[in-house]
Parts: sequence; C-alpha cells; structure tokens
Amino acid sequence: MGTASSLVSPAGGEVIEDTYGAGGGEACEIPVEVKPKARLLRNSFRRGAGAAAAGAGPGSLPRGAGGGGLLGASFKSTGSSVPELEYAAAEYERLKKEYEIFRVSKNQELLSMGRREAKLDTENKRLRAELQVSPGPGAHQGWPRHIKEEGCFSMSKVQRLFAIAAGTQCEYWTGGALGSEPSIGSMIQLQQSFRGPEFAHSSIDVEGPFANVNRDDWDIAVASLLQVTPLFSHSLWSNTVRCYLIYTDETEPEMDLFLKDYAPKLKRMCETMGYFFHAVYFPIDVENQYLTVRKWEIEKSSLVILFIHLTLPSLLLEDCEEAFLRNAEGKPRLIYHRLEDGKVSSNSVQHLIDQVSDLNKTNKAKIIDHSGDPAEGVYKTYICVEKIIKQDILGFENIDLETKDLGREDSIPEDDFGDVLWDIHDEQEQMETFQQASNSDHELGFEKYYQRLNDLVAAPAPIPPLLVSGGPGSGKSLLLSKWIQLQQKNSPNTLILSHFVGRPMSTSSESSLIIKRLSLKLMQHSWSVSALTLDPAKLLEEFPRWLEKLSARHQGSIIIIIDSIDQVQQVEKHMKWLIDPLPVNVRVIVSVNVETCPPAWRLWPTLHLDPLNPKDAKSIIIAECQSVDIKLNKEQEKKLERHCRSATTCNALYVTLFGKMIARAGRAGSLDKILHQCFQCQDTVSLYRLVLRSIQESMANDVDKELMKQILCLINVSHNGLSESELMELYPEMSWAVLTSLIHSLHKMCLLTYGCGLLRFQHLQAWEAVRLEYMECPTIISSYKQKLINYFTLQLSQDRVTWRSADELPWLFQQQGSKQKLHDCLLNLFVSQNLYKRGHFAELLSYWQFVGKDKSAMATEYFDSLKQYEKNCEGEENMICLADLYETLGRFLKDLGLLSQAVVPLQRSLEIRETALDPDHPRVAQSLHQLASVYVQWKKFGNAEQLYKQALEISENAYGADHPHTARELEALATLYQKQNKYEQAEHFRKKSLKIRQKATRRKGNLYGFALLRRRALQLEELTLGKDTPDNARTLNELGVLYYLQNNLDILRGYKCLGYGKLDKAVPLYELAVEIRQKSFGPKHPSVATALVNLAVLYSQMKKHVEALPLYERALKIYEDSLGRMHPRVGETLKNLAVLSYEEGDFEKAAELYKRAMEIKEAETSLLGGKAPSRHSSSGGDTFSLKTHSPNVFLQQGQR
Repeated sequence: MGTASSLVSPAGGEVIEDTYGAGGGEACEIPVEVKPKARLLRNSFRRGAGAAAAGAGPGSLPRGAGGGGLLGASFKSTGSSVPELEYAAAEYERLKKEYEIFRVSKNQELLSMGRREAKLDTENKRLRAELQVSPGPGAHQGWPRHIKEEGCFSMSKVQRLFAIAAGTQCEYWTGGALGSEPSIGSMIQLQQSFRGPEFAHSSIDVEGPFANVNRDDWDIAVASLLQVTPLFSHSLWSNTVRCYLIYTDETEPEMDLFLKDYAPKLKRMCETMGYFFHAVYFPIDVENQYLTVRKWEIEKSSLVILFIHLTLPSLLLEDCEEAFLRNAEGKPRLIYHRLEDGKVSSNSVQHLIDQVSDLNKTNKAKIIDHSGDPAEGVYKTYICVEKIIKQDILGFENIDLETKDLGREDSIPEDDFGDVLWDIHDEQEQMETFQQASNSDHELGFEKYYQRLNDLVAAPAPIPPLLVSGGPGSGKSLLLSKWIQLQQKNSPNTLILSHFVGRPMSTSSESSLIIKRLSLKLMQHSWSVSALTLDPAKLLEEFPRWLEKLSARHQGSIIIIIDSIDQVQQVEKHMKWLIDPLPVNVRVIVSVNVETCPPAWRLWPTLHLDPLNPKDAKSIIIAECQSVDIKLNKEQEKKLERHCRSATTCNALYVTLFGKMIARAGRAGSLDKILHQCFQCQDTVSLYRLVLRSIQESMANDVDKELMKQILCLINVSHNGLSESELMELYPEMSWAVLTSLIHSLHKMCLLTYGCGLLRFQHLQAWEAVRLEYMECPTIISSYKQKLINYFTLQLSQDRVTWRSADELPWLFQQQGSKQKLHDCLLNLFVSQNLYKRGHFAELLSYWQFVGKDKSAMATEYFDSLKQYEKNCEGEENMICLADLYETLGRFLKDLGLLSQAVVPLQRSLEIRETALDPDHPRVAQSLHQLASVYVQWKKFGNAEQLYKQALEISENAYGADHPHTARELEALATLYQKQNKYEQAEHFRKKSLKIRQKATRRKGNLYGFALLRRRALQLEELTLGKDTPDNARTLNELGVLYYLQNNLDILRGYKCLGYGKLDKAVPLYELAVEIRQKSFGPKHPSVATALVNLAVLYSQMKKHVEALPLYERALKIYEDSLGRMHPRVGETLKNLAVLSYEEGDFEKAAELYKRAMEIKEAETSLLGGKAPSRHSSSGGDTFSLKTHSPNVFLQQGQR
C-alpha cells in the first residue's frame, strides 16, 4: 500500500473561519424548514458580499457554489451591484429545492421501513402458521429444515419460532418473564465510562444471559446493583491505588527497600495511567494511638501487604485480622513470608497463614514464601504487586505490558467517544459527589418534597424547569440525590442525567464542560458517536438541538438535574437553553441558593426547602450523640431546644455539624465547654470556625498545628484540590501517620472529602471558614498560591507533565495575574496537549485570551514551538511523540475553525508516523481519520472519502472487522455520506458500525456484569436470615434473580459446561419467597404468582418440566382471577406455558396457548394505539411504584 500523505497536499490561501454549523457534528445536519424573511436574507447577503469583497479563500467557493451552503456563507463576488430582491428570490428558490430533496428522501426512507416491517410481519405469520398445522409429536416434516437438525428441539429454536429469542428486541412482544427488557442495558452498556444515576437505564437490549427474568424482579435487582456499584474498581479509593504496608521489627529492612526502590516505580506507572499511588504505613504503634486511623486506612486500601518473618506481635494481630480475615469485598491481599533454614515460625504467624489459606478463593490472599536474599524476595513482591495493580485493581487484561507501554495513548483501554475528547477524571468526580451527597442516614424530613418532584415528572408538557431553592447548607444536594435513587427504583426506563457543581472557579463549574458532559451522556444512550464541537459558544448554541434530536430516540422520559447551578460563572448567559421550550419528554430540575438565584428564574415553579423544624433538629443532634453512647441531661436538652429555633440554627448542615461537634466533645470529656461554645455560634460558618479551633487544639504539638493550617490553606487556594502524595512532597518532613490522622479528623467533621483522589472541602461554608480563620490578608493568599506554583513548576522542570500540573499551574498563573509566566507555560507543548486531549478546550482558550492572543497568533506561536522542538528530536520514541504533538495542534486548530492551517500539522503528523512506524500502522489510520475530518468540515468530501476508506482498510487489517476502531471509521463514512445526501450508503455503514459497537459492549458488559452480580449476591446472602416478612421475601427474590443471571454468565464465559451452577442455590430461595408471600399476602395474591413464575422458569431451564408445569398453571389461575383474563401478565404466563408444552412435544397445546397469548398482546396493542405500556406489578411486594401517574402517559398526550 502506498503512503497516505501522497493523496493530499496543503491548501494555500487565507485562513478559513468556520461558520456556525460547519463543524458541530450531526446536530447541524438536522433539516429544518426555513421560511425566507427579507430582513434575514438581506443581512445574510451583506455578510456574504463583505466576505467575498475581502477576497474569497480556498474554502469559500465550495460553500457558495455547492448549493448546500448555510445562510451567511461567502459567495464569489462579480463586482457588480445586484438588487437585494433578486438575491432573496434566488436564495428562496435554493432553499425550496433543498427542502424538496429532503422531503423526497425522507419519504423513500419511510417506504423502505414500511417494506421491512411488512416483510417481518409476513415471516412471523408464516412461522405461526407452521406451528399450528403440525399434526402431532410424530410429524416433524412440517417444520423448517434448520429446526430438524440432529433430531432435537432445543429451547433456543423454540424461542426463535415464538419470536422471543433471548436478549433480542422482539417486535411482537415487549416484556414478560421470558422477554428481555429495555432496562437490561443499565449495568451493561457503558461499564467503563461514568455510571451513576446517569447510566441507570438504556433502550438497547443485551443478548444472552439476561433472558427469562421477570420485569419487576429485574428492575429491583438492577436498581440495587447500581446503588452498590461505583464507576471505578471497588479496590480503588477515589482514583487512588492505596497500598497499605504492615511490617514487624524483623521485616523492617524489606519494607524500607520496597519503599526506596520499588514504590517510586509503581507511582510512576499509576500516574502515567491517570491514577495516584500511595504506599501508606505507620510506625510500630506500641501504645495503639493510631488504632482508629489504621482501621480507616485498611478500609480504604486497594492492597494490603504484610511483611512477616518468624513472629507476629499481638499489637499487629487486629490489623492483620481486619485486613485478611474480614475482607468482605475481596480486595487483593499479599503476604511476604521470609523463611529461614533451621528456624520455625511462631504459632501466631502459622495460625494466621493457615486461616488465610483456608479462606474461599474470593478472599484468598497471595502468599510469597521466600528463603534467601531479602532483596530478591522484595523484588518478587514488587513483581507480584505490579501484576495485582494492573490486573486486579485497574482491570487491564494484558498484564504483561510494560509500564511505558501502558502509558501510551493507544494501549490504555478507553471508552470509544468517537472524536470527542473527554476527561474520565471529571466523570469520577461526579460519581463520587453523587455518592457523598446521598450518603446521609437522616432523611431530614425530605419525604414531603418527593411528591412535588414526582408531580413535575408526571406533568404534561410543555413545562419550564423546576427551581429547588434554599439557603446554603439547606440540603438541596441531599434531596436531589436521594430522589434520584428513588426514581431509579420506581421508574427504570427514565434516563436521569445529573451534574453536581462544586465551588465557584472549579472545573465542575465550567459551563462548557457541563454542557459537553450532558451531550455525551445523551449520545451514549442513543448509541451515537457523532462529532461534537469543542468551541464553547457553538457547544452552548447546539445543545438544544442535540437535546431535541437525541431525546427523540429515547423511549422513556429524560430528567436533567443540575445541582448548585448558580455557582456557574455568568450562568444566565451560558444556560440560555433553560428558558427555551424543552422537548416533550424532557424535564429539568436545577437547584440554587436563595441569595444568588438569577432574577429571571424566580418566575419558574419553585420548590423551597424550609429549615428543619426545632423538633427534628433536636432529634438529629440527640441521635448523633447516642451513636457514641453520649446522653444529654435535661438541662442541656432544654438549652438545645431553645437554641434550635432560628432559621440559621435549624439549617440542615448546621444541625449535622452541631451533632458531630457534640459527639466529638463527649468522647473527649469536654461536653459542657464545647456545648457552651456551640451555643455562641449562630450560623454554619462560625460553627465551622469553632470546629477548626477545636481540632487544632487537640493536636499534640505546635508543628502539627501549623501543618494543619498550611494544608487547609493550600487546598483552599488550589484549583481542584490536592492529593495526599502532593502534600507529602510539599512537606517531606511529615509522616503518613500525622497526615492520615489529620485527614481522618477533618473528614469526620465534614471539612474535607475526597474527589477523584484529591482532598477538597465538603461544603462551600467550610471553604469560607478557612478563608476567614487563616487567610484574611490577600498577601497570605498570594503566598500560598506561590508555594503551589513553585511545586508544580518544579515538576515541569523535571519533565513530569501530569494531568495535575496541567490542571493547576496555568490556573494559578491566571489567578496571580502573571501573564508572561502563563504564556510560557502554555507554550510547553505537553501542558497544552494534556489540557486539550482531556477536553479542556474552553479552559485552554480562556488562558490564551487572558494572555491577549488571538487565534492566528496562537497558531503561529504553537508552530514555532513545535519547529524548535523538532530540531532536538532524535530516535523513534521522540519522533512518535512529535507526531502526537502535531496531531494535537492540528485538531486544536480545526476546533478553532482555522481549517487551512490545521491541514499542515496533521499532514506532518501523518508523514512522521508513516516513516517512523509503518504505512499500515494503526496510528497512521488515526492520522488519516483526523485529516479527513478537516476536509469534511471544509466541504471537500472527495478527499475525505479517500482518507476515511484508507483508514478503514488499515483498521480492519490491524484490529479486525469487529473492533471499535473499525466501527469509528464506518461511522465517519456514514456521516460523510449523510452530509452528501447519500442516505442508502450512509445507512449501510451506520448499521455495520452499530452492530460492532453493540457486540463490543455486550462482550465487555457481560464480563463486568459477572463481577457486579457476584458482589451483590454476596451482600444479599447476609440479609436472608431475617424474619418472614415481605421485605425479606423481596430480598430472597432478588438474590434468586442474581443467582439466575450469574449462572447464565458462568455458562457464557465457559466456566460450566455441565450442571446448573447457581440455579441450585436459587431454587430454595424462590421456594422460601413463595412461602413468605403466601403468609404475608394470601395464596391468591399476584405477588405469589410472580414468585411461582420465577420458580417455574428456573425449573424449565434445569429441564425439570414436571415440576415447572403445575407452578405455571397455578400462577396462571391466580393472574386470571385477580387481574383478568386479558391482562398482560396472563399473556406472559401463557407464552411460557406454550414453550414448555412445545418442549414436551405437545405441539397442538403449544399452538393453542401461543395463539391465545398473541390475542392478548394484539388486544393490548390496539387499545393503546400500537405501543405497549410499561407494566408494573399490582402487588404490594414486587415493586416500589410511586402513587403517581406514569410520566409516559402524559408525554404521549403532550405529543398528540
């Protein structure tokens, strides 16, 4: 194959400023009927004539001459004066012609869809007819040939005949005990990207192991799975690999060697992949002064390493038992046991090793028995730890990759966002924020607000956003996060997109990142990977179109929730889409502080959070005291009751903090003193200041007190917070014992929390309290900022450009007003590359604007820096790095709209990769793809098509025809053909791309789902020993569902070829659930029938048809008597009976049952105008349904 760079040459001429709509992805391709208005057309042609008179660049002619340009595009000037009316008439005719072409093409698409639908209907009728004409068990001649193979009638073949194949979308029957549900995609579809409340449910079905599960049982099971499933590995604590080391006097040399020689290597490996690495250890604690903190660290740890030799001191025994024997989550554990000839380990050591060895495989630790040179043993430990981190903690399948290879862009497994650049750290931060916001045990009287939020969802469209208002710390985040959890349980088909804004000026408060994140969530749920513009202005303008387009693909409702939206800078300007009419199935909820709510929003429907009533405030504080066995006397309770009467002292955060403060004082024996001081604090900020003074006074010495002050001040002035490893480098004299003890105290008192591995303030009031307590003078603030600047500048001088230095250093320079230093920092190509490739385009642009450079000046300076860097590049590795820099620059210029300038660096990147690597290397395909995207935006479709096809060929050869990288090229070709109105070609490539993506998602999702199911099942096993209550029956039912799914995943992965695995464990659980439900609701309740069906499905899969048949028949009788003969549940049960009868060889009965089931289905469809509703159980024990109307019903009315 020839080189790709020979296909294209740089286009000369002027720089092209891309107009709106030219590069915003598919959103700008939404056809709209434009009514010509004279004023609009005159303005458009004034702009066009002005651009033409100035001299048309190489890209202006295709815009005007192609007949498909946008209003305002530049046209080649003839130099003559033409009347505006003639221009208007010509433009009107052009638009009319375009609309007619669009109308005809869409009509053709509709006809094609109709033909496909008729074909499917005919095939279904044929299969049903073949089933009904079968005379009996001995007559197999009437069946199709593929059914008669090997003379057997398998379950899968029967399902194909009944059009209920496991895991496929069935046009004739949606839902039921044997049909897969839309909510199945909830935990499977997007397992590696952010999955919290946003990724609760999807409209895409998943094949294989998730068939035959009752809808209500699945909804409950999947909601519970999502609640216990964070975005990242459960072995990670906030994006951090925490390695906790336990050692004895005998093995201290080994631990010191591990810390000196190998911990830095592990740290570099994790940093390269975007994670923090902490090797935490405590001194041998004879007095057990760190006992509580050590236990907290073990809970957070990703990996615990025990270095032992002959003896194990009793003071370490509790730590070892906590780490190795009470490891409920099955986190990785490692024991390095140094042996010595002629010496025998003590009983305590041998007993611990025996106990660990006897554990099941889930919790079993790895044990390294080593005799000989300790240095060799430590090296073995390092190799084992590296493998554990890559394989068990971070989840990389290929554990043999070298560290340097793991750091490369193309070796780290990522989610495919198409051409969209995204920062996974932002997603992790949002996931953790949601979990922390919903972590309170106290409901704080929020039950009365839930119904109001439910009413908003159920209200008919159109409806403006709902405003949730309240004072600072009133509990808005807690309310919304708790309500999100309820919505996930009760409305599984509702897609919830949430964003929690942090303090002002943080990354989470940047409007463009918020909008891009919401757009990406919609794209992922609709299986769309179209290009998304990074230009902040265009992004904000296009979002309403994305929302309308992608919401139309979603079958249920969409709820967008933005918490603390008033913390966004210039929120009214950047969130204009909120005041526009929303799509019919979209609802928006935003929360604001009363004082900072934009005036224009005050007219929206508002839910105001009142302060807690004095009785609730008092009970929360007393409950907090009782949790640590502290009891207030009557006089103290009376004072407390008198104190909690104002709005500020009944504030939710104030009350929570007050209770924690009193509990802490009670443990320290200073209850009266602290209680008196708390009564003097009339608001949350003053109470936080008291907390700071109290913690500082409890510290052992002045050095530790000063450290606490400086650490809090540094976190206060940082952009997004600081990590523990950064603090350890800033204060090398500080020990891990001191730092973790301090963080534990501050975390417990609601001052600090973790967010994506960074320490930050839990609440804005805590941030304000630190400012008031320690940093009143601007000089002090500046000095702390300078300390951080010096630290991150030192990292750059050591060629350590991490995502942290790129996040913090430019922002600190901007805050300090150091334009020249900021300018020099931005010209560090790796800093700018890091920001851009993580999607922080708007932030990078704002820095250049602060420096005072326009787009052209920016491009020139980057070119000059790259040329200078290229002069010193030697060796293959440096040349590959240079190619990456050129590609980043080209993409950056493309996003700026400088298309002709973007071609040059992209071509240079292509040439370097072809020379340094190989013309058929996958990275060459990446260069081709990026270069083609510029030509698409430039409307040079012929050049783009050539490049995309060559990239597709390379990707297919390198990765295979079913790889996501191949799907990306197919999707790009589909978009290209769609822009040229070649709809048949576009549809062909888009279908191929979608098929590959779904297959890849299922493959990853099944493996990930296996781990989730197993974890949840282990948790539920501990809950099944309670009393015979309906709640316990529901737990048993859920555990049975999980065992069923886990068994199917076992089979899918090839773990079990014979036997029924987890099904044997599920049967007694369902039997017990039936028994409990009969006692709770009576023998004829629908809830009992649901449990009977679940049990029958299990028996059917185990081929125990004799046991399954009476259960189905009994469930059918209950459903008919309680719900009616035409209820959907009756149809589902009939369908199951039909399959069972067919497997037993009773074909006539199978046909009769299936025919009746289809009659129920058809009656239901005709009743509802062709769309089956979402059916929930009418039982009290199967579902958590709210007592409100289904929002989908109102949405359908609104559409009509």
